[in-house]
Amino acid sequence: MRKILYVLLICIVITGCTHRNYVDGVYRYLWGYKDGFAIWIVDGNIVRQKIYNYFLYGGNEQRYPFNPKGEIWIDHSVSCEEFELTLAHELNERHLMAKFGWTYEKSHDSSLALEVVMRRGYYEICRAHEATLPKMPVTDHNNVKEIPNISDSIKLENIYRVPLGILDGIHIWIVDGYMVRAKIFPDFGFSGNDLVYHFIPKKEIWIDGQVSAEETTYSIASELIERKFLANGSTYDSAYGAGIDTITERRYTMERLTKRQPPVILPDSLTRYAGTIDPMEK
Repeated sequence: MRKILYVLLICIVITGCTHRNYVDGVYRYLWGYKDGFAIWIVDGNIVRQKIYNYFLYGGNEQRYPFNPKGEIWIDHSVSCEEFELTLAHELNERHLMAKFGWTYEKSHDSSLALEVVMRRGYYEICRAHEATLPKMPVTDHNNVKEIPNISDSIKLENIYRVPLGILDGIHIWIVDGYMVRAKIFPDFGFSGNDLVYHFIPKKEIWIDGQVSAEETTYSIASELIERKFLANGSTYDSAYGAGIDTITERRYTMERLTKRQPPVILPDSLTRYAGTIDPMEK
């Protein structure tokens, strides 16, 4: 009996099997780095189920002690339309708590106000962009028109949502996919480019606002490769396949990266209500 108890004790020391003070499987996608922070898209369901059931949208180490220092977390269920806003919110909130010792509530409210400014700015940019565009054809690369009772060319209105910048000379936009399908082309998938859909202006890639933050960069990469192949004379099927192959390899690479991430250690307290001033904060 003593021998069995001794073996069980060793198991407890080595594996911590009597209680769980860490959680695996949280990390899903490394978006990149901003302002010195690693931006991780995490499995919000696991966080809510195994760590903190009030976790929403995102987090930082000032608010959540279980969120490792130097990391900003974004819930994988956040849409691409909300991603940039959520990221700005978390960076601002963390900065105010770390530099000035502000309370979470005050920092959170300030970050919500920042979101409002950003949302209004995006709206103005998108409406101004639409105002410069000519009427666009409503067909795809096969000259298929899927809604017979609309004009052959239409003015794009209230389609654009968020500008994501320029990659390889191509403008990346988040658009209202529902409106595209309802008013222009029902078979518009979760992304597209100007060489596949005639209603997308030249040198633009569209990403449906319903796409998750986790899938956005995969979608952009796929569209860039597809567009490059089409511009070089490939058939649509070949170009589409090349895009899929590219993101498949990227998924494997990301899977290997996330598996190397250490488990999340659970502290005694899961939240903070005031900042812990960081002397390294600028």
